[in-house]
Amino acid sequence: MNGMNGGGVGAGPASGRTNHTHRLRGLVGTGLTATLAATVATTLAAALAQAVGVDFEVPDGGETIPLSGFAVVTGLFSVVGIVIAVALLRWSPRPAERFVWTAVSLTTISLVPPLLPQRDSARRKGVREVCPSPAERSGAV
Repeated sequence: MNGMNGGGVGAGPASGRTNHTHRLRGLVGTGLTATLAATVATTLAAALAQAVGVDFEVPDGGETIPLSGFAVVTGLFSVVGIVIAVALLRWSPRPAERFVWTAVSLTTISLVPPLLPQRDSARRKGVREVCPSPAERSGAV
């Protein structure tokens, strides 16, 4: 009887699978909770900024970014982060370290476009002269 219990509970191959499944569920659950919190916080911050007079107008189009746009983008890219974390948990020997490096790299890349010089409107004007919109052709603009 002692020989039957000698391996201990959880010593078989199913133990590693259960542990991995538990870690995966924990990661996804925590990630979705963080996604919800980030979405609410971002939308609330945008609503407060809008209440004090901050304008979320897109410079080129003149359209205003709706509050729901902040929620959608935050939620979408948070889910992308969860997918990256799940992939790293599955295939990386050091998933936490790799996730930090990935997050810092992607954040750094996302900060580059605002630092680039903005293209002047002359190029857009040239495109409009070659391919005018219907409103520009009718003289309404």
